[in-house]
Amino acid sequence: MNMQVKTNEAVLLLSGGMDSGVLLAVSSVEYSKIHAIGFDYGSRHNARELALAKVLAGKYEASFTLISLPFVNELFSSSILLSGGDVPEGSYDDTNMRSTVVPFRNGIMLSVAIGMAENLGIKDVLIAAHAGDHPVYPDCRESFVTAMSKAAKEGTYTGVRVIAPFVSISKDKIAEIGRKADFDFSLTWSCYKGGDLHCGKCATCNERKKALGFDRGLDPTRYME
Repeated sequence: MNMQVKTNEAVLLLSGGMDSGVLLAVSSVEYSKIHAIGFDYGSRHNARELALAKVLAGKYEASFTLISLPFVNELFSSSILLSGGDVPEGSYDDTNMRSTVVPFRNGIMLSVAIGMAENLGIKDVLIAAHAGDHPVYPDCRESFVTAMSKAAKEGTYTGVRVIAPFVSISKDKIAEIGRKADFDFSLTWSCYKGGDLHCGKCATCNERKKALGFDRGLDPTRYME
């Protein structure tokens, strides 16, 4: 393979959640072109998230590719999958959220994104993993991102690298970054239950409320409760 590597473009994992949405907003200023990828892997909230991911991609003039991973829902176990049990309510902590882990989810998605980046001759793959997810999700930790980036470099002719700008900061800080960038958080989805509105009771809704300052009247999200 002999191609010119594009350092002014990036492939970005865009779920439609607030973290990847903010990452898209700030990255659209840094890169001349963003190639956003959304994944339909059979989660309860995929339809809600991905609809907003498409809106966000359009707003920030990014291309958007939707990739289906039906085997995840068929073969893996997690409470956030359509094939899983009840989504946990209450606090966003390791014990309560363990059932929501989808085995190696980010590893699978990053592998696809890395392959796409090499195919397009793009150097950078962006993911919005953040510090608040470290205790719950092993594939959001900085050590994991570093390992995947090393694997990408070793496994591609173009030396693709994985970049996670938020990996050492909290969701509260991501909210601050988004506000400074005039990001519209109402165009994002967090609730794992995937109803018509955010339920307001599940652990991800509670995490969203805390990060966006619900108690201070700063959260624009409409909740059922």
